[in-house]
Amino acid sequence: MIVADIMSRDPLYVEKTDFATRARQLIRDNHVRGLPVIDPEGRVIGIVTNQDMLRITSTRSNVTVAGFTVSVPLITEEMDMMDAARLMFQEKVTLLPVVDSPSSRMLRGVVSLLDIFKHLDLSRVPDKPVDAIMSRDVITARPDDPISKVWDRMLEEDITGLPVVNESGRPIGIITRFDILKRGWARLGKEDMYRSKDTAKIRVEKLMSTPLYSIKRDAPLRQAVEVMLKHDIGRISVVENDVLVGIVDRYDLIKAVLGDV
Repeated sequence: MIVADIMSRDPLYVEKTDFATRARQLIRDNHVRGLPVIDPEGRVIGIVTNQDMLRITSTRSNVTVAGFTVSVPLITEEMDMMDAARLMFQEKVTLLPVVDSPSSRMLRGVVSLLDIFKHLDLSRVPDKPVDAIMSRDVITARPDDPISKVWDRMLEEDITGLPVVNESGRPIGIITRFDILKRGWARLGKEDMYRSKDTAKIRVEKLMSTPLYSIKRDAPLRQAVEVMLKHDIGRISVVENDVLVGIVDRYDLIKAVLGDV
């Protein structure tokens, strides 16, 4: 399958002279992992990532996108989607701009790792157990953790979600950036969160999503892909005797299919 088959057309984008706070708002409101950046002639010059934009505070209203733009490879619609995935892993980004040609650099769309995951060929998923690729040192949250603490941890570690566990280590839910953003608790930037007495009182248990989908550590990778596609989730917890022992996300599974990243 090629990029043209899976890419998002007419994507959101920003110009390099736009204020970074505008990019942050677009990312926050549309729940995207990044945005292409274009110059005044409409040519793609790179991307801005949600990681950088969500760190921007409301006091930095005069900073432009140009200072946060990351140079990335530009791809065309004819590229194989797994070659695009390989490029993303090499560049440590989660999306790439699609242009009409490398010389003109006119934006045609974007392709993300999410687009690729949704179109994975299940026959190419290795016949391995989840235990072979799962992350074992899982960062977790507790139900009584304040949202401000969890939000900071997500930005520091560049992760989009944390399993929520009880005192026994049993997973009971998940808290994601989307859960926090859709309720508006992070809409003004980190320094505003700390100033808000209401935010200081909000605990993870009020915003977390349930149920938390789990899988046993000896389950095949293909089963993990199928569960995540069925429920449209970005990660799945791995359990043993109902205790969290690991986590697998979309990126782990795409890497497993690529095999050589």
